[in-house]
Amino acid sequence: MNYLIAVLQNRIEAEEAYSALEKEGLPMDKVAILGRGYKSADEFGLIDPNLEAKKQAIRLAYWTIPFGFMAGFAFNLQTGIEILEGVGSLGNHIIGGLCGAIAGGMGSFFVGGGAGLVFGGGDALPYRNRLNEGKYLIVVKGSDSLTKRATRILRQFEPENIQGYVEPESV
Repeated sequence: MNYLIAVLQNRIEAEEAYSALEKEGLPMDKVAILGRGYKSADEFGLIDPNLEAKKQAIRLAYWTIPFGFMAGFAFNLQTGIEILEGVGSLGNHIIGGLCGAIAGGMGSFFVGGGAGLVFGGGDALPYRNRLNEGKYLIVVKGSDSLTKRATRILRQFEPENIQGYVEPESV
């Protein structure tokens, strides 16, 4: 499936572009306007990168935190390092395991998507930001020939940005 996303300055431009696509005979069930008064990014299904980054970090934490605990426990068991006096060897092994679990949690955050959560990323975020600025998106979803036709029509409205995407086929 191919997508074409055009960013337009205001509602009037978006409605004119939508009408032009309709006049040219494009199937209107393949065209959507996103913005105030129309579909929101969530209603359209535009992925929220923050939500995806959080899910990925949590999924990775299920593996890295227990593994980190076991690795920290085993490391302290082998080296016999006394982290705190007075808690005994088992207590020190458990503290070593907790330090390993913390390291595993940090790994899941930085590798699993937490950095994307903090610093942003992906193409969905800039489109969401433009919608938050009051701009409008025209999205055309369909075959390659349909998105090429739509590109020719939308270029006459001098969009702020026009970008095509090809959704990878699932195996």
